[in-house]
Amino acid sequence: MNFNLTEEQLGLEDTLQRFLNRDYTFDKRRALLANEDGFSRSAWATYADLGILALPFPEEFGGLDGTAVDTYLVMRTLGKGLILEPYLSTIVLCGGLINGFATQAQKQVLIPSLASGESLLALAHYEPQSRYNESLVETQAVAQGDGWVLSGHKAVVLGAPSADHFLVSARLEGDSLSEEGVSLFLVPADASGLSINSWVNHDGTRAGDVVLQQVKVNADQLIGEQGKAIPAIMQAVALANSAMAAEATGIMRSLIAATLEYLKTRQQFGVPLSTFQALQHRLADMAIAAEQADSMALRAAIEMQNQDPTARLRQASGAKTYVDQQARLVGQDAVQLHGGIGVTDELDVAHYFKRLTTLSLMFGDAAYHLQRYSDMLETADEQ
Repeated sequence: MNFNLTEEQLGLEDTLQRFLNRDYTFDKRRALLANEDGFSRSAWATYADLGILALPFPEEFGGLDGTAVDTYLVMRTLGKGLILEPYLSTIVLCGGLINGFATQAQKQVLIPSLASGESLLALAHYEPQSRYNESLVETQAVAQGDGWVLSGHKAVVLGAPSADHFLVSARLEGDSLSEEGVSLFLVPADASGLSINSWVNHDGTRAGDVVLQQVKVNADQLIGEQGKAIPAIMQAVALANSAMAAEATGIMRSLIAATLEYLKTRQQFGVPLSTFQALQHRLADMAIAAEQADSMALRAAIEMQNQDPTARLRQASGAKTYVDQQARLVGQDAVQLHGGIGVTDELDVAHYFKRLTTLSLMFGDAAYHLQRYSDMLETADEQ
C-alpha cells in the first residue's frame, strides 16, 4: 500500500492552505456566522476556481478525476481552516451519491453544476425515528400518473437552508426497515408542499428539518434505479465518514499548534507553561493521537477505492470509531490546557472543539460504528 503523496497532491494542499491563511481568518469566519447563509458564497466560488469542487468527479462530466485520497487532503486542510461552506454535504456526500448511483444522463446534467459551484445539494434521508440506521425510511412515495407524490419528515438535513435541491429518499414498497423499495428523488427547494425548519448547529453550520406534504415529482426526477437507493446511500455515507475523519485530523493539528503556542506564552511561577514536564507529556500524547488518527484517516481514504463495497463500509466505520476516540482526547486536552478561556467564544480553540464534537455525532457516533465494525468482522469470520 503506497502512502506517499504526489507533487500534485502536495501542491493542491499548499495552495488551499495559503488561501485559507490569507482569506479565511478566524475573524472573517466569525462575521460569516452572522450572515444569512452562514457561509461565504465568495469562498465557494474560490473553491470552484481552485478545482476542489470538481476534484472528485470523472473528467467526462467536467471533473478532475480525483480520488478519495485527494478528498482526504482537501478535507484535512479545510478542517484546519474550520470552514463553514457545505463542502461535505454538497460535494462529498451528495456528489458521491450522484457519481455512484445516478444514470449517465443525470450525471451529465448534475455534476457540471456541482463542479462549477452553481448548484448546492443536500441529502434529505435520515428521519426522526431512524437514529443512524440508513435503512429505516418511512417517507412514502405514492405513484400518481407518470410520477409520484412524496410525504414524510426528514431530520437534521445538513445544508438545508441554502440548498437549491434536495436528494430525498422515499419508500415505494416494503416495511420501514427493508433495504429494498427505497428510491431517490431530486426535489427543488421551492417545490410546493416542501417546508424547511432551519437552525444553527452547535459548530455554527446550518441544518434543518425538511417536511414534505404531498410533494409532486415527475418521472425524470427519479435518480438512479428505482427501489435500489439504500446501498448507494450507505456507500455515500461511508465516503462522508472517511472524509470527516480527515477533517478531524486537520482540526486536531490546529488544536495542538494553538495549545503549544499558548503554553509558550502563558507564564506561571515566572516561566512559560511549556517548560513543565507534565504538560510536555500531555502535548506529546496529543501529537501521538493526532498522528495515529491521521494514519487511520488516510487508510480509510485508500480503502474507499476498494472494489468491495463491504470493505469500504467496514473501513469507514473503523476510521470513524478510532478517529473519534483520538479527537476526544486531543480536543479535551486542548481545552483543559488553555484553562477557563478554552471554552470561551472569543478563542478559536472552543470553535475547533465544537466542530469535533459535532463531527463525532454525524452519520453515526463511535459506539454505533464500533458495533457495525464488530458485526461485519463477525460476519466475515463466519463466511
